[in-house]
Amino acid sequence: MNDFLPSELQALRATAQAVVEEAILPEADRIDQECLWPATGLQALARAGLCGLTVPSRLGGHGQGLLGLAALTEVLGQACASTAMCYGMHCVATAVIAAKATPFHDDKYLRPIAAGRHLTTLALSEGGSGAYFFLPQASLLRQGERFIVEGTKQFVTNGSHADSYVVSTAACEEPVGGDFSCLVVDAGTRGLHWGEPWRGFGMRGNASRALRLEQVSVPLQHLLGREGDQAWYVFEVVTPFFLTAMAGTYLGVARAALECAVQYLKSRRYAHSGQAASEVEVLQYRVGQLWASVEKSRLLLHHAALLGDTGSPDALPAILACKADAATTAVTVANEAMTLCGGSGYRDHGLLSRLLRDARAGHVMAPTTDMLTVWTGRTVLGLPLV
Repeated sequence: MNDFLPSELQALRATAQAVVEEAILPEADRIDQECLWPATGLQALARAGLCGLTVPSRLGGHGQGLLGLAALTEVLGQACASTAMCYGMHCVATAVIAAKATPFHDDKYLRPIAAGRHLTTLALSEGGSGAYFFLPQASLLRQGERFIVEGTKQFVTNGSHADSYVVSTAACEEPVGGDFSCLVVDAGTRGLHWGEPWRGFGMRGNASRALRLEQVSVPLQHLLGREGDQAWYVFEVVTPFFLTAMAGTYLGVARAALECAVQYLKSRRYAHSGQAASEVEVLQYRVGQLWASVEKSRLLLHHAALLGDTGSPDALPAILACKADAATTAVTVANEAMTLCGGSGYRDHGLLSRLLRDARAGHVMAPTTDMLTVWTGRTVLGLPLV
């Protein structure tokens, strides 16, 4: 699939597929059933050199943008959505660090990430702001040569397992471009307190935990960009990479569900007539609909990623729409695949059960499908998002 991808990206996708077969697929069911963080899969991705996907090539990474992230999260999402989400958030946080990295950030974070020795992630969401992740309430206070961070983050993917966290806060005073700052907080920093382990309906292995930051002291050089760098960071880096990673993951879920239905219909044969289920016209029609839905979502995602990678002014509505569309496609395809597979698909702890539960997270995880669709419309109409 996707043979129009650049040759370098095709090679990375093939490497990811090899890691899937060797290390991710064998663990996927256990990760879901036991709510396990996918350490084995992430370590295998690091050994394969894939954790430096969004690190600039001059620092030893692959220098990939949105299209690369879309392609690899789809491959991983088809095997294990939790692993795809954990990997995706690492790549997004890496992109945020790389966007305005100083030599300090290069040496402390980006080079180790490219070498597979460092895992990072985002800590943006808060209970009070919900889907409005760009309006943080966490505070940033400057004291001499250090920042003091106070606040609580919710749904931190890779929570308590990453080596660093890209944390958003309100600016100290008189923000330049908005009330949003980002800085990197290292794991083990005094004042980090983790909430209970994640046990969700789906995405059960992504370790999405709450994080309380209590008088967390961080050197000034950990700041990314300028204080109050809201407009640039939110719309040029955080939003496109975040939504692309999620869209790719849910597209992978949809593709896996479609494959379940196809394989079942090919193998099912009615005893009374000897006819294969795949020969029934109405079932062929429904599979055709599902295939078209998956391919349309993939084309929109890749179109949005290419627009974003080339800096097109038309990128934003496509990027906003692609995550909402992928979530809808994943839920629809997984639900219809379960219907097509009948009792076989409906069994307890079956693959389609996991896929449907993972797909359902797509509408819930911020920004929600409703919010993204409204934002898409506002963007097309030339209105501000909020």
